[in-house]
Amino acid sequence: MKTFSLIRTLPLFLGLLASCSIDKTPYDGLSESELLTNEQGLRAATDGNYTIIKSLDYTRNLYIMNEFQGDNVTLSGTTTDPLFLTYTYRHTADQGNALQIYRKGYAAIIGCNKVITATTAGQSKELDQLLGENLFLRAMIHFDLVRLFGRPYTQSPESNLGIVIKTDLTPDDNASRATVKAVYDFIVADLKKAASLMTIAKSSSYATAEAAHALLSRVYLYQNQNDLAIEEANLVINSKRYTLSTPTQVPTFYTLENEQNPEIIFAIKHTLRDDRTWSAIGSMYYTSPGGVGWGEVYASQAYQDLINQFPNDQRRSFLVRKLTSTGQQEKRNGIDKVYITKFSNQGGIPTLSSPVVLRLSEMYLNRAEAYAKKGQLDQAIADVNTIRTRAGLSGTALFSTSDLKGLASVLDVVLQERRLELAFEGHRAYDLYRNNRSLVRNYPGYHNIQTGQQTVPATDKQVVHLIPESEIVLNGNLKQNPI
Repeated sequence: MKTFSLIRTLPLFLGLLASCSIDKTPYDGLSESELLTNEQGLRAATDGNYTIIKSLDYTRNLYIMNEFQGDNVTLSGTTTDPLFLTYTYRHTADQGNALQIYRKGYAAIIGCNKVITATTAGQSKELDQLLGENLFLRAMIHFDLVRLFGRPYTQSPESNLGIVIKTDLTPDDNASRATVKAVYDFIVADLKKAASLMTIAKSSSYATAEAAHALLSRVYLYQNQNDLAIEEANLVINSKRYTLSTPTQVPTFYTLENEQNPEIIFAIKHTLRDDRTWSAIGSMYYTSPGGVGWGEVYASQAYQDLINQFPNDQRRSFLVRKLTSTGQQEKRNGIDKVYITKFSNQGGIPTLSSPVVLRLSEMYLNRAEAYAKKGQLDQAIADVNTIRTRAGLSGTALFSTSDLKGLASVLDVVLQERRLELAFEGHRAYDLYRNNRSLVRNYPGYHNIQTGQQTVPATDKQVVHLIPESEIVLNGNLKQNPI
């Protein structure tokens, strides 16, 4: 059977993707030409683009591929799921999850381009909002893909290849990969324009100006543009649109629908009809008391040791030990079953969650890292302590510039707090590699079944996934990453 490229197989009829709400199943009631000629149709087409990124191929792969390459989780056995190749850093050119997210990502980008091309800025605030939302989504997806397939920005971005920058509507364009720097420049330009266009207050299920500023803060941090990372984080923090959770609210943070959680800036909204049960992100991390979920990926011993240093840390509630009927620690292949619930129990459904893309806590931590790198150490520590206080810590559990609790630098303090706060949300490996630090796994797991140890330097060729071979076969201008 002939294999087709996603960009080639998706003429992307927006009428098939559009919906009157991102909560609902897409319908095919309007043709593409009708959708793109009025505000109602453009809104429906935009909702269709949110629906694309909500798909299994995009969202599940994104969060698994981002997180499983870090040191907060441990895989308790072998599996034929391509997540095993991501987890073990044994990437292949025919890796299923890489192909799925690559194809689905460009499907969504083309969908955004359809709306962007059909919309002219300045006609109304409603149309400007729609244009801004699609620019945001296009930038976010380019950023997701360049992190997976392009080397860290801190490693020769002017020469290392990133991904194809897609701005047109042509499914078959034989485009070449742009440099990492060019992709980042494109992302920044889209986000700045998006922020300037979006003036309508919307829920965290939709892109907003604050979401664009929040993502810009992250992008600038990855580029080591510390002043700009601080500036964008300040815009979000000072907007007063979002509030940090209190210590008593932290344990139930992920059980709420994102629209009911005042700390969330942007999330990929899932409702009950979007619950993917055994195929959900949370299914890998958790088995419910009713037996739903694979529950084969657990909190690493290293992460457990770190979070358990302070018994009052409310973030410990996201780890659940599976015990036997006699109260003993249950194991799988000799590894303690310590479930992770950040992607479970929304509305009481064990496998339902609305994955968080951006939240206020990250803005404080982005700012803290940038402050640390600029030598503004008091400010960095203050932001770290804000997040620790949110987690229920106080007194001697807080840091000061004269008490780093054995850590070598304020930057180490910040990176440790990022690890604690943002665990399982797909940040850890990127935090290490952009700071030219190695990933060190010295704990039980199937990354190395002989010794339980693995070290991956930031310069290792396997820190990025390979471009899907089927895409290279169909587009001779695509160059592969080093193998």
